[in-house]
Amino acid sequence: MISYRATLDVPRELAQYLGRLLHTQRRDRGTRKGARALTCYGQAVMGLRWFRQNTDITALARDHGISRATGYRYLDEIITVLAEQAPDLHAALRHAKNQGLAHVVLDGKIFPTDRLAEKTTSAKGEQIDRWYSGKAHEHGGNIQALMAPNGFPLWISDVEPGSVHDLTAAREHVLGALYWAASRLDLPTLADNGYDGAGIGVFTPVKQPAGGQVLDVDTRTYNALLRGLRCLGERGFATLTGRWRALRHFTTSPRKIGAIVKAALVLTHFEHGRLT
Repeated sequence: MISYRATLDVPRELAQYLGRLLHTQRRDRGTRKGARALTCYGQAVMGLRWFRQNTDITALARDHGISRATGYRYLDEIITVLAEQAPDLHAALRHAKNQGLAHVVLDGKIFPTDRLAEKTTSAKGEQIDRWYSGKAHEHGGNIQALMAPNGFPLWISDVEPGSVHDLTAAREHVLGALYWAASRLDLPTLADNGYDGAGIGVFTPVKQPAGGQVLDVDTRTYNALLRGLRCLGERGFATLTGRWRALRHFTTSPRKIGAIVKAALVLTHFEHGRLT
């Protein structure tokens, strides 16, 4: 075995913040002092290594002097305490309005995962893989998100199977709140063609007419302006996956994807001064 020194490129304050969350969790569970193999800070560092570097759990456990099973259990605790800090949808919309944002951007992404043998019946009555996305042509979980106009991620939804379309997932998790934001906060939402027909307050490009007809100049201008504004906001998922490499491919149960992405959102918010 070869030993070497390494530096984890996250702020020490982030590890301390996560350590405090874990300390509160242990206290609420009644864990006795000294009963755990790692301190709260040590467990936090282990979890941040996984999020930032996507380090293999077996290697993480070995590096921290714990068993593989304990490593998985500790990581699950970290994901849980972080996901619990994720912003509430209505609170995120109010905060966006208070920050003076002119609009928010709605976007969806399929986060790839290992294949899960689970079937469902499609709208055509056929048996399909529940977690397979025909749009992305891979297995994964569908996550909906709201972004600021500059692409900073504001809110993350629970996960839906990859076979669920963006509009269907949005109806389940976010559209009701967006109608409220449009009517009560005067905060509109921009989205792509996948959300066509989403409803009041959600603006999408006008689709090209059938039969070779051409959109009029005003409609084409509207589409160009909408796409120009929306494209900046759609960088939010790239911000998360670029910073937290563990989000690039999941080998855990796809049902955990929502909690893991929410945990990454909380880490991102802390690094940008939105949490203390």
